[in-house]
Amino acid sequence: MDNNVALHDLRKWKYALFILFSLPGLSFSTWISRTPDIRNTLEASTSLMGWIIFGLACGSIIGLLAANKVIAKLGTRPVILICLILIILGLALIGINASFFPIPILLFLSLALFGLGYGMGEVAINVDGAMLEQAASKILLPALHGCFSAGTLIGAGLGYLTLSLGISTLQHLIGIVIVSLIIVGIFISNIPTGNGKMLQETKSSAKDHPTSNVWKEKRTILIGLIVLGMAFAEGTANEWLPLAIVDGFNVEAQSGTLVYVVFLSAMLIARLSAGYFLDRFGRVAVLRYAAIFAAIGVGVLIFASNLPIGVIGVFLWGIGASIGFPLGLSAAGDNPINSAQRVGAVSIIGYLAFLVGPPLLGMLGDAIGLLNAMSTVLIVVVAVFFLSPVVKRPSTVDAEEASQVNQ
Repeated sequence: MDNNVALHDLRKWKYALFILFSLPGLSFSTWISRTPDIRNTLEASTSLMGWIIFGLACGSIIGLLAANKVIAKLGTRPVILICLILIILGLALIGINASFFPIPILLFLSLALFGLGYGMGEVAINVDGAMLEQAASKILLPALHGCFSAGTLIGAGLGYLTLSLGISTLQHLIGIVIVSLIIVGIFISNIPTGNGKMLQETKSSAKDHPTSNVWKEKRTILIGLIVLGMAFAEGTANEWLPLAIVDGFNVEAQSGTLVYVVFLSAMLIARLSAGYFLDRFGRVAVLRYAAIFAAIGVGVLIFASNLPIGVIGVFLWGIGASIGFPLGLSAAGDNPINSAQRVGAVSIIGYLAFLVGPPLLGMLGDAIGLLNAMSTVLIVVVAVFFLSPVVKRPSTVDAEEASQVNQ
């Protein structure tokens, strides 16, 4: 393969990942934008909604725990394809059940299927994204996660529009399903085959660099805790923000979705601009400021006396929660030896927090109110502030960066 072809293939790979990263976000926020309507259809309490949403967590846990082994066997491209299909199928079943069979257990199972695809697929696509970042020798994961945020933003915007126009939940979700299937069909073939083999050491490299158990590495686990904290902060907003706004400020469902759009817009802005700030100030400083913004934002929202002030808090929360996950994945891939395994491990920790934490918070919210329950997010992001030095690049990398700045 000559260099021109290689560059062409790298460009196609990058564009495909940018597009495909948006689909889980689009599907996820489409479901979230309809939670107030589905809650009303079921006449469900906050606690019951927490149990229904726990179906998403149950499916995701299975997908997350199986991800590394399945990716190692099949490669990232087949896993991404299968999982996107599961996400799309799960979304279709959510719409059908909510419209024709509004029974909690059926929605639980639909979300479990959605979660299975989501959990495993997000690990696969992040492993592939980390490999793309290494191949391009460029910071790309924040921008890739920005595409996830763009997908959630589009989904939330369409949710607000369909609610305003009186479009049914079924029509809304089936429309997203059709568009998603078309996008998958167009772009999935641009991801290189065999990428999953990065999760397995070749015989020759194994002699020089024996495969280690990354779960026993202190730095990997601490990075995982950082990602856990920021993923919990992001996932809590994704799962509960519309309902928290509706219940906490006594407004209509459209207003809750619109405030959710503000959160997603802040996430998108921060992720698309993160590369500049990371190059200029470094990982540790950026992560510390992100934790500060998130803490201030959550605090403002909890204690806001009116919705406009709460919206300011939501925007700061979105800025702060945006960078921890992709930054942690980049840090996990610093050492090229076993890097894919570390990225996979950190992804698993992050998505467990992203998907399992919010349902547990919902159960707490049933007792003390959703806005008050979000004080747990405040505690978690403060912990991230103190853990932030862990993401510092290895000294050799820092020296190379310093020499480039001084040139």
